[in-house]
Amino acid sequence: MEIRNYKDLEIAKTPHGINAYKLYDTDHALIMHLHLKAGEALKAHITPVDVAFYILEGTPSILVGEEKIEVKKDDIVESPKDIVHCIYNESDNDVRVLVMKLPKPTAKTIMV
Repeated sequence: MEIRNYKDLEIAKTPHGINAYKLYDTDHALIMHLHLKAGEALKAHITPVDVAFYILEGTPSILVGEEKIEVKKDDIVESPKDIVHCIYNESDNDVRVLVMKLPKPTAKTIMV
């Protein structure tokens, strides 16, 4: 059994410039813990696999395709593969999100 806590992990390098931690990284899946401070956002991008966002803390706005909606703690948002998506923290509080890519992508993410 392996147990991981994001607080014990190094910040992963991503093109988004936010605090991101690889919680789970195998040939089959990738799970990231994202921490967006007030005013931070991901860069809009397209992934070659389905993505699910589980909100751990805060009220981020999530863009999937042309639809942008504010979500809250314990919501899960599905983003189909090959569609632009983004997470925005437009609040004054921290946002923490689990990002689950299943299966783990083998092709490159496209930044838009």
